[in-house]
Amino acid sequence: MPERIPPMSSKKFAKILTHGGAIFVRQKSTSHAIFEREKEGDVYRAPVVAGKREISPKYMKMVLRQLGFTDEEIDALL
Repeated sequence: MPERIPPMSSKKFAKILTHGGAIFVRQKSTSHAIFEREKEGDVYRAPVVAGKREISPKYMKMVLRQLGFTDEEIDALL
């Protein structure tokens, strides 16, 4: 299980997702950005709240799971 995930801004979280192999897909006039990650032939997509100063660790863990990150990958990213 990943260690405690620190709260961070949505901008920093987006950089972490990009570093982990997720790509920004789109953001129209909504408050959510869509990220996509391909892993072993499967495509995972998840919405990420944009423009927030602080995102809760629980929300970040949920997004990381939706994008198919394993415990080891999460630990390596953080």
